[in-house]
Amino acid sequence: MNLPKFKNHTLFLQAFTHRSYLNESKQETESNERLEFLGDSILSFVVSGYLYRTYTDYNEGKLTNLRALLVNTKSLASIAKHLDFGSLLRLSKGEEDSKGRQNQSLLADCYEAYLGALLLDQGLEAVEKFITETLLSKTDEIVRKKTLKDPKSLLQEHVQSLKQNSPLYKVLREEGPPHSKTFTVGVFAMDALLGEGVGKSKQEAEENAAAKALEKIGE
Repeated sequence: MNLPKFKNHTLFLQAFTHRSYLNESKQETESNERLEFLGDSILSFVVSGYLYRTYTDYNEGKLTNLRALLVNTKSLASIAKHLDFGSLLRLSKGEEDSKGRQNQSLLADCYEAYLGALLLDQGLEAVEKFITETLLSKTDEIVRKKTLKDPKSLLQEHVQSLKQNSPLYKVLREEGPPHSKTFTVGVFAMDALLGEGVGKSKQEAEENAAAKALEKIGE
Protein backbone atom coordinates (compact mmCIF):
# COMPACT_ATOMS: atom_id res chain seq x y z
CA MET A 1 0.00 0.00 0.00
CA ASN A 2 1.06 3.61 -0.50
CA LEU A 3 1.88 5.48 2.70
CA PRO A 4 -0.18 8.59 3.46
CA LYS A 5 1.55 11.78 2.30
CA PHE A 6 2.68 13.86 5.27
CA LYS A 7 2.10 17.59 5.54
CA ASN A 8 5.05 17.88 7.94
CA HIS A 9 7.94 15.98 6.36
CA THR A 10 10.10 16.54 9.46
CA LEU A 11 7.67 14.39 11.46
CA PHE A 12 7.88 11.69 8.81
CA LEU A 13 11.68 11.64 8.97
CA GLN A 14 11.68 11.61 12.76
CA ALA A 15 9.50 8.49 12.78
CA PHE A 16 12.33 6.62 11.05
CA THR A 17 15.25 8.12 13.01
CA HIS A 18 16.83 5.59 15.37
CA ARG A 19 18.65 7.03 18.38
CA SER A 20 21.96 5.64 17.11
CA TYR A 21 21.70 7.96 14.09
CA LEU A 22 21.93 11.04 16.33
CA ASN A 23 25.53 10.21 17.22
CA GLU A 24 26.57 10.64 13.59
CA SER A 25 24.29 13.50 12.54
CA LYS A 26 24.82 17.19 13.27
CA GLN A 27 21.37 18.17 12.04
CA GLU A 28 19.10 15.73 13.90
CA THR A 29 18.49 16.22 17.61
CA GLU A 30 15.57 13.90 18.31
CA SER A 31 15.03 10.20 17.63
CA ASN A 32 11.73 8.38 17.11
CA GLU A 33 11.45 7.29 20.75
CA ARG A 34 8.93 9.94 21.84
CA LEU A 35 6.82 9.24 18.77
CA GLU A 36 7.03 5.54 19.59
CA PHE A 37 5.66 6.26 23.09
CA LEU A 38 2.71 8.13 21.57
CA GLY A 39 2.16 5.51 18.86
CA ASP A 40 2.15 2.65 21.37
CA SER A 41 -0.63 4.35 23.33
CA ILE A 42 -2.78 5.14 20.31
CA LEU A 43 -2.28 1.62 18.93
CA SER A 44 -3.56 0.07 22.16
CA PHE A 45 -6.51 2.48 22.19
CA VAL A 46 -7.57 1.81 18.60
CA VAL A 47 -7.09 -1.97 18.75
CA SER A 48 -8.87 -2.27 22.11
CA GLY A 49 -11.83 -0.28 20.86
CA TYR A 50 -12.10 -2.33 17.69
CA LEU A 51 -11.94 -5.66 19.53
CA TYR A 52 -14.47 -4.52 22.13
CA ARG A 53 -16.97 -3.50 19.45
CA THR A 54 -16.37 -6.48 17.14
CA TYR A 55 -16.11 -9.47 19.49
CA THR A 56 -19.01 -8.78 21.83
CA ASP A 57 -19.09 -12.35 23.15
CA TYR A 58 -15.43 -12.35 24.25
CA ASN A 59 -14.57 -11.89 27.91
CA GLU A 60 -11.70 -9.72 29.13
CA GLY A 61 -9.19 -12.59 29.02
CA LYS A 62 -9.90 -13.45 25.38
CA LEU A 63 -9.83 -9.80 24.36
CA THR A 64 -6.49 -9.33 26.11
CA ASN A 65 -4.95 -12.38 24.45
CA LEU A 66 -6.18 -11.34 21.03
CA ARG A 67 -4.82 -7.83 21.47
CA ALA A 68 -1.46 -9.23 22.61
CA LEU A 69 -1.21 -11.36 19.48
CA LEU A 70 -2.02 -8.41 17.25
CA VAL A 71 0.39 -5.89 18.76
CA ASN A 72 3.37 -8.06 19.76
CA THR A 73 6.84 -7.41 18.35
CA LYS A 74 6.68 -10.16 15.76
CA SER A 75 3.32 -9.00 14.38
CA LEU A 76 4.28 -5.32 14.15
CA ALA A 77 7.69 -6.13 12.67
CA SER A 78 6.04 -8.25 9.99
CA ILE A 79 3.81 -5.34 9.00
CA ALA A 80 6.71 -2.89 9.01
CA LYS A 81 8.70 -5.26 6.82
CA HIS A 82 5.80 -5.58 4.38
CA LEU A 83 5.60 -1.77 4.22
CA ASP A 84 9.38 -1.64 3.58
CA PHE A 85 9.98 0.52 6.66
CA GLY A 86 13.44 -1.01 6.96
CA SER A 87 14.65 0.86 3.90
CA LEU A 88 13.47 4.16 5.42
CA LEU A 89 15.21 3.74 8.78
CA ARG A 90 18.01 6.18 9.55
CA LEU A 91 20.65 4.26 11.47
CA SER A 92 24.24 4.63 12.61
CA LYS A 93 26.87 2.77 10.63
CA GLY A 94 27.25 0.28 13.47
CA GLU A 95 23.51 -0.43 13.59
CA GLU A 96 23.49 -0.71 9.81
CA ASP A 97 26.34 -3.21 9.88
CA SER A 98 24.53 -5.30 12.51
CA LYS A 99 21.55 -5.66 10.14
CA GLY A 100 19.39 -3.16 11.98
CA ARG A 101 17.08 -2.83 8.99
CA GLN A 102 15.97 -6.44 9.52
CA ASN A 103 15.84 -6.18 13.32
CA GLN A 104 12.34 -7.13 14.52
CA SER A 105 12.45 -4.88 17.57
CA LEU A 106 13.57 -1.83 15.56
CA LEU A 107 10.92 -2.46 12.91
CA ALA A 108 8.15 -2.85 15.49
CA ASP A 109 9.26 0.34 17.24
CA CYS A 110 9.31 2.11 13.90
CA TYR A 111 5.70 1.08 13.18
CA GLU A 112 4.59 2.57 16.50
CA ALA A 113 6.63 5.74 15.92
CA TYR A 114 5.01 6.11 12.51
CA LEU A 115 1.57 5.92 14.13
CA GLY A 116 2.57 8.67 16.53
CA ALA A 117 3.80 10.86 13.69
CA LEU A 118 0.67 10.19 11.63
CA LEU A 119 -1.53 11.15 14.58
CA LEU A 120 0.24 14.49 15.00
CA ASP A 121 0.24 15.16 11.26
CA GLN A 122 -3.26 14.05 10.23
CA GLY A 123 -5.31 13.19 13.30
CA LEU A 124 -7.01 10.16 14.81
CA GLU A 125 -9.17 9.24 11.79
CA ALA A 126 -6.10 8.79 9.57
CA VAL A 127 -4.40 6.64 12.21
CA GLU A 128 -7.48 4.44 12.66
CA LYS A 129 -7.68 3.95 8.88
CA PHE A 130 -3.99 3.01 8.69
CA ILE A 131 -4.18 0.55 11.61
CA THR A 132 -7.31 -1.04 10.16
CA GLU A 133 -5.70 -1.55 6.76
CA THR A 134 -2.34 -2.81 8.00
CA LEU A 135 -3.15 -4.66 11.23
CA LEU A 136 -6.81 -5.24 12.07
CA SER A 137 -7.40 -7.08 8.80
CA LYS A 138 -5.49 -9.98 10.41
CA THR A 139 -7.90 -10.36 13.31
CA ASP A 140 -10.40 -12.71 11.70
CA GLU A 141 -7.62 -15.05 10.57
CA ILE A 142 -6.26 -15.29 14.12
CA VAL A 143 -9.74 -15.99 15.48
CA ARG A 144 -10.42 -18.56 12.76
CA LYS A 145 -7.21 -20.42 13.57
CA LYS A 146 -8.09 -20.23 17.28
CA THR A 147 -4.59 -18.97 18.10
CA LEU A 148 -5.84 -16.64 20.79
CA LYS A 149 -3.08 -17.33 23.27
CA ASP A 150 0.53 -16.24 23.09
CA PRO A 151 3.34 -18.79 23.78
CA LYS A 152 3.91 -17.60 27.36
CA SER A 153 0.24 -18.07 28.25
CA LEU A 154 0.10 -21.50 26.61
CA LEU A 155 3.26 -22.64 28.41
CA GLN A 156 1.97 -21.40 31.74
CA GLU A 157 -1.27 -23.37 31.27
CA HIS A 158 0.69 -26.52 30.37
CA VAL A 159 3.03 -26.26 33.36
CA GLN A 160 0.19 -25.53 35.78
CA SER A 161 -1.77 -28.50 34.42
CA LEU A 162 1.09 -30.64 35.72
CA LYS A 163 0.53 -29.16 39.20
CA GLN A 164 3.77 -27.18 39.00
CA ASN A 165 4.46 -23.54 39.76
CA SER A 166 4.39 -20.94 36.98
CA PRO A 167 7.38 -20.95 34.60
CA LEU A 168 10.29 -18.76 35.65
CA TYR A 169 12.13 -16.64 33.07
CA LYS A 170 15.79 -15.77 33.64
CA VAL A 171 18.15 -13.66 31.52
CA LEU A 172 21.10 -15.92 30.73
CA ARG A 173 23.15 -13.51 28.62
CA GLU A 174 23.17 -9.88 27.48
CA GLU A 175 25.33 -9.08 24.47
CA GLY A 176 26.03 -6.07 22.28
CA PRO A 177 26.28 -2.29 22.80
CA PRO A 178 23.71 -0.44 24.96
CA HIS A 179 21.71 0.80 21.95
CA SER A 180 21.52 -2.65 20.34
CA LYS A 181 21.49 -5.36 22.99
CA THR A 182 20.61 -8.99 22.40
CA PHE A 183 19.08 -10.96 25.26
CA THR A 184 19.15 -14.72 25.78
CA VAL A 185 16.44 -15.89 28.19
CA GLY A 186 15.85 -19.33 29.66
CA VAL A 187 12.47 -20.53 30.88
CA PHE A 188 12.52 -22.92 33.84
CA ALA A 189 10.04 -25.12 35.69
CA MET A 190 11.02 -27.11 38.79
CA ASP A 191 14.62 -25.92 38.19
CA ALA A 192 14.64 -27.64 34.77
CA LEU A 193 15.45 -25.62 31.66
CA LEU A 194 12.53 -25.96 29.25
CA GLY A 195 13.79 -23.73 26.45
CA GLU A 196 15.95 -20.77 25.47
CA GLY A 197 15.03 -17.76 23.38
CA VAL A 198 16.92 -14.85 21.88
CA GLY A 199 15.54 -11.38 21.20
CA LYS A 200 16.32 -7.68 20.98
CA SER A 201 14.19 -7.13 24.08
CA LYS A 202 13.61 -9.24 27.19
CA GLN A 203 9.95 -9.63 26.25
CA GLU A 204 10.79 -10.90 22.78
CA ALA A 205 13.38 -13.31 24.21
CA GLU A 206 10.86 -14.62 26.75
CA GLU A 207 8.24 -15.22 24.03
CA ASN A 208 10.80 -17.08 21.92
CA ALA A 209 11.90 -19.15 24.93
CA ALA A 210 8.29 -20.13 25.63
CA ALA A 211 7.78 -21.05 21.97
CA LYS A 212 10.90 -23.26 22.03
CA ALA A 213 9.68 -24.95 25.21
CA LEU A 214 6.30 -25.68 23.61
CA GLU A 215 8.01 -27.19 20.58
CA LYS A 216 10.15 -29.34 22.85
CA ILE A 217 7.19 -30.72 24.78
CA GLY A 218 5.08 -31.13 21.65
CA GLU A 219 2.40 -28.58 22.47
